[in-house]
Amino acid sequence: MIVRAGNKFFQLPGRNFNTFFIRQILLKMKNNPTDNHFSFRRRWQSFRYALRGIGFMIKTQHNFWIHLTIAGLVVIAGFIFCLSITEWIFIIFAIGLVLSAETFNSAIEQLTDLTHPDIHPTAGLVKDLAAGAVLISAIAAAITGLLIFVPKIMVIL
Repeated sequence: MIVRAGNKFFQLPGRNFNTFFIRQILLKMKNNPTDNHFSFRRRWQSFRYALRGIGFMIKTQHNFWIHLTIAGLVVIAGFIFCLSITEWIFIIFAIGLVLSAETFNSAIEQLTDLTHPDIHPTAGLVKDLAAGAVLISAIAAAITGLLIFVPKIMVIL
C-alpha cells in the first residue's frame, strides 16, 4: 500500500501491518510540519513527555522495579563503602545503562504489541532481542559492581 503525506509517498507493508497507526502518524506529519525554532515551552513539554514515560515505567513494569531496588541498594552500599568519584561514575553509568535498556525494551514491546497484536514469530524474536539487550546490560552492570565492591568487602573480611 502506498500512502501520501504532504508531497511525500511511503510504501507500507502488507495487510498484517497496522496501517491505521501509520496513517495517523503520516497525517500528523503532514499537518504539523517540523518547526525548528527554539521554544522553552516546547522544551518543557518534551520533559513532561519524558517524565510521563518514566512514570509509566515505575507504575507498570515489574522488572523496572527490580532494577530500581537493586540500584537503590547499590547506592546505599556506595555510601557505606565511601566510593571514589571514579567508582561513582562507573556505578551511575551502569545503573543508567540498565534502566535505559529496560525502558527501550518496554518501548519495543509496546510498539510490537501495537503493530502485531496476534502472535507472530518475528514479533516474538524482536521482543527476545530487546530482552537480551537488557540481560547483557544487567550482566555488565553486575560485573562492574563486583569489580568495585568485592575488593572493599575483602578488606573487611
